[in-house]
Amino acid sequence: MNKNALAVVGVVALLVGGGLIYSIAGDSSDDPAPASTAAAGTETGSGTAGSTGAGKASRAPGQYVDYSPELVASTPGTKLLFFHAPWCSQCQALESDINASEIPDGVTIFKVDYDTNQDLRVKYDVTIQTTIVRVDDQGDKLDDLVAFDEPTFDLVEQGLLQ
Repeated sequence: MNKNALAVVGVVALLVGGGLIYSIAGDSSDDPAPASTAAAGTETGSGTAGSTGAGKASRAPGQYVDYSPELVASTPGTKLLFFHAPWCSQCQALESDINASEIPDGVTIFKVDYDTNQDLRVKYDVTIQTTIVRVDDQGDKLDDLVAFDEPTFDLVEQGLLQ
């Protein structure tokens, strides 16, 4: 009986590991089109040459990606941390609006899991999901905004990007 349980655990571990490897390999593609995995938070904005960054080749298109400390540290430009909970309807509404909006060139929105990143919640004094924190290159808080009552990207732009 222990051998059967061990075999089941081994198969599950292989499936999870394989899925993780597949997910990581999929994120490294150079496809400029937005990914269609909204749940994974790997959407990219559709910054175009006709937007506010016109003629500035050094500015990267706006993007919406999953949080990782390494990615935040290595990403140039304006950085917003979006504290998102998958069970939060307001978070889902804001995420949907982010995905439907054009993220300005040079802006990266990092989707931070509200439930599993308690250390970041403490660091940035986040007490409610739908909080967006603007950070500098060193990861220090510059400003924040709670979009719970109005979960729209327009509110985020007006409050943190102007």
